[in-house]
Amino acid sequence: MEPGSLTNGTARCGPPDPHGAARRRMVEEQLVARGIRDPRVLEGMGRVPRHRFVDPALEARAYGDHALPIAEGQTISQPYIVARMLELARLEPRDRVLEIGTGSGYQTALLAGLVERVFSVERMDPLLRAAEQRLASLGIRNVALRHGDGTLGWQDHAPYDRVLVAAAAPRVPEALRAQLGERGFLVIPVGGSQFQHLEVWFRSAEGQWEHQRHGECRFVPLVGRDAWNDEHEES
Repeated sequence: MEPGSLTNGTARCGPPDPHGAARRRMVEEQLVARGIRDPRVLEGMGRVPRHRFVDPALEARAYGDHALPIAEGQTISQPYIVARMLELARLEPRDRVLEIGTGSGYQTALLAGLVERVFSVERMDPLLRAAEQRLASLGIRNVALRHGDGTLGWQDHAPYDRVLVAAAAPRVPEALRAQLGERGFLVIPVGGSQFQHLEVWFRSAEGQWEHQRHGECRFVPLVGRDAWNDEHEES
């Protein structure tokens, strides 16, 4: 799939999308109204069918201003938070992106339309398999998925232009910083297991690590060797 397209602009040939109006309202009322300005992010959020990434019983709520539960006790993040992370990453069409936490596959699908290649790691195999099926059904092929510990990244394809972490860490895992390219950006929620700050990490011109904070957020914990353990205590 070329960056910026979803099966040539549509999910699949077929009847009109009954959720199109809800998706447009989501973009205008939840994203533009709150300051999201990146035109590529807005276009992607208006194109990717979010309702395909939630349980059918929750389809009517897919475009609401809130997170929703998915399998394995995880969530699909609030649309604004997803858009904010994508905007903060400053994505470019030729980027190679490492995503930690595939989850439902929704952010993966958005990334796939914005960059050249996405490498996504998910520690819960049932989530990974379901996301793989959803992405394939939408004709998205510029992604590679892996079952594993996201705090260790995916060394085989490093360095990455961007790293996005869709779960909360007590600190930035060292492997993720090591796998980020010299001019890259790493977007990650950092803090306790209940509330965090959305942070962007990058190297200065002198090669020193710097970071910026961009407001409070709430994500499920990042579980792994260099984050939380299964009981959500620091490892």
